[in-house]
Amino acid sequence: MPDTTGRSLTGAVVLLAAGALAAAVGYALFVILPGDLAELLGVVLTLVVVAVALKIAAGTLAARFANYTVAEVAVEGPITRDGDSSSFPPSPGTPGADEIVDQIERANEDPNAEALVVKLNTPGGEIVPSEDIRLAAERFDGPTVGYATDTCASGGYAIAAGCDELWAREGSVVGSIGVIGSRPNVHELADRLGVSYEQLTAGEYKDAGLPLKEVTPDERAYLQGIVDDYYDQFVAQVAEGRDMEEAAIRETEARVFLGREARERGLVDGLGDREAVLDRVEELTGAEAVVEEFTPTGGLMGRLRGGATATAYALGAGVAAAVAGDGTADGASDVRFRR
Repeated sequence: MPDTTGRSLTGAVVLLAAGALAAAVGYALFVILPGDLAELLGVVLTLVVVAVALKIAAGTLAARFANYTVAEVAVEGPITRDGDSSSFPPSPGTPGADEIVDQIERANEDPNAEALVVKLNTPGGEIVPSEDIRLAAERFDGPTVGYATDTCASGGYAIAAGCDELWAREGSVVGSIGVIGSRPNVHELADRLGVSYEQLTAGEYKDAGLPLKEVTPDERAYLQGIVDDYYDQFVAQVAEGRDMEEAAIRETEARVFLGREARERGLVDGLGDREAVLDRVEELTGAEAVVEEFTPTGGLMGRLRGGATATAYALGAGVAAAVAGDGTADGASDVRFRR
């Protein structure tokens, strides 16, 4: 069991010592030695030095005297590259895939994190961002346990396949091992409005999937082939990660299951609440499970700045491009592929 009281006292003593030393050095540098010209700014500069020193010391102590043994990373909401800040209206609440990968990698580099718990409450989302998170979880050097709360579907289940085990509640919705390819189709509306489509392309399928033109049978078969390829990849990844037969995964036909049936089908390893998950982590590590939640390093202000940028873009060229295309897009980019 970690000696949390001793570590806390030691950390407090070191932190106070660092603050006192910084105050003394700052006072000597900015008040005593320079003379009268520095006295007016001396107190302010001293406080700045103290604040910087305390921040550095606190960061060092957090790693040196940390009392946690398990890192927890949450994947919540739709999975996108940049999180909800890329939506309109933007929301600073949900981190993007790159931020989640960064959290997992920081946990992997942290000597205190002996295990990783990936909290999953997501309906899925973009394919490659989901894959990035799955690979990061797979590469964690230690036991990795996925924990489904309300929903672990599609891209969320892809991430779970990168964990050593997946646990869920009896009421959790699990599965949806499938792929969606969707595109807006507004060519009939454009015809009523007298808007014609004219785009110069090189390559038969360059403009396949653009919303202002009707998709041809050949283009539909081409786009369906992409969906099928993504599906084959998804099934193979789940089969390998979950040690299951591909046929059993295909038999689910992308349906979702409640926790109990998901376990019966081999999609889930155990059922229980968060305490049961932590008990399992203790069995895997042989140590008390003391959890530290890893969060994005950018902070709220960074998320808000990203949201402001997304808003400005959406109010300008972004809205027009979303409706009509920008004339330079790859054809398949107008078709959204999601897990």
